[in-house]
Amino acid sequence: MFLGIDLGTSEVKVVLLRDNHHVLATASHKLALSRPQPQWSEQDPREWWHAADAAVGAVRDQAPMAFAAVRAIGLSGQMHGATLLDRADQVLRPAILWNDTRASVECAELTARCPALAEIAGNLAMPGFTAPKLAWVARHEPKVFARVAAVLLPKDYLRLLMTGSKVSDLSDAAGTLWLDVARRDWSDPLLEATGLTRAQMPRLVEGSAPSGTLLPAVARAWGLSPSVVVAGGGGDNAASAVGIGAVRPGDGFVSLGTSGVLFVVTDRFRPNPASAVHAFCHALPDRWHQMSVMLSAASCLAWLTRLLGARDEAVLLEQVRAADPAALARAPIFLPYLSGERTPHNDAYAQGAWFGLNHDTQPAQLAWSVLEGVAFGLLDGLNALKAAGTTVGRLALVGGGARSAEWAQLLASCLETEVATLEGGETGGALGAARLGWMAVGGSEAEVCLSPAVRQVFTPSDAQRERLAPRYERFRELYPRVRDLYQR
Repeated sequence: MFLGIDLGTSEVKVVLLRDNHHVLATASHKLALSRPQPQWSEQDPREWWHAADAAVGAVRDQAPMAFAAVRAIGLSGQMHGATLLDRADQVLRPAILWNDTRASVECAELTARCPALAEIAGNLAMPGFTAPKLAWVARHEPKVFARVAAVLLPKDYLRLLMTGSKVSDLSDAAGTLWLDVARRDWSDPLLEATGLTRAQMPRLVEGSAPSGTLLPAVARAWGLSPSVVVAGGGGDNAASAVGIGAVRPGDGFVSLGTSGVLFVVTDRFRPNPASAVHAFCHALPDRWHQMSVMLSAASCLAWLTRLLGARDEAVLLEQVRAADPAALARAPIFLPYLSGERTPHNDAYAQGAWFGLNHDTQPAQLAWSVLEGVAFGLLDGLNALKAAGTTVGRLALVGGGARSAEWAQLLASCLETEVATLEGGETGGALGAARLGWMAVGGSEAEVCLSPAVRQVFTPSDAQRERLAPRYERFRELYPRVRDLYQR
């Protein structure tokens, strides 16, 4: 038996996996998000532990005998979050999360201090990454910064409480802007630009390697052996890739969750920072991955559902299915930048916009424009990946948006590639974390990283692509025309 713990932004999810690939139990525990000021996003790291402990307990209660046979635990987590600890390993302030955009000024300053930053880290300096957050703390909370003895990523704080060890894996560490991504090691020049040293960084391991064993007190509390191994684990997207078997160069997936991600495995470091493409280490040795990231994806449809007072997203999708295609072709153009944007614009100030509203605009047209705008944003990301020399084949579709056949078909036509939904794709990073735990105690990649059964395959529609092409051109023209207004 293997346990996977995924620390997300909105919940902690836990899965119990058997070595025949059967998931025996799952549980989750909600997390609260704090936004004390505009552009801020924070969480109390101690709440992560309470949520993880509760979810682990719920899984144990569902299958107590199987749970007692757990041999290894893997960790997956939201990336980029800055968890600051003092010399006694006490939390100094709430963790600053991936979707916090307060550190825009510090991004420019870090790039000026280390002009080779993008070349070493494989990424532009963006407010969501960890290093700018520490630069912000140094400027605005100097007394806190002076006490920082260690900086941990969110899942690695859970590891500290589980094992007593400060360790991170390479896929998660690649999202800090402190890692030399090609060399898979901390970069002294990047650390120095933030006023930090290796002494304040966790030890690095591959995601499928052991990082420690459970502390005796934790093992007793959870009803497990203290010999249970905790694997390195991975950042949420890399762990999700392991969970769906995306481990070979060219394998990839589209995630339609709170954010939108297009993830492709590569056999070497392939940076394209000029287009705000992320180049990270994979959670497995000798592999990397590229990601395009849009900060608002399925969350755009959830926002529209609340705006229109609809019961749920399914109601809007049903209206789209019933609408006249000619009416949908006259829908407004939607820019999905409700939380700023990363790929390809790297613009923390970008905002959402509709262009083309009139007295005849209907809810179904607004819903369609949102689906379409997110698909166009992902197409922007795919074009940025291709500019870096990356090729993609069939893409798996995961996340909450995968429940919509209309969205899946739209993506297939937009991206001009087959899109497949998978059985059990909703387990995401937690399943990948469990698999990384399995490999940390001797499981081979070939036996562990299997692809789930395909639920449905969507193929590109030539007719739909022809209808979308002129609308995509208008979408591409719109952002450059309003970008300066956002800055003001």
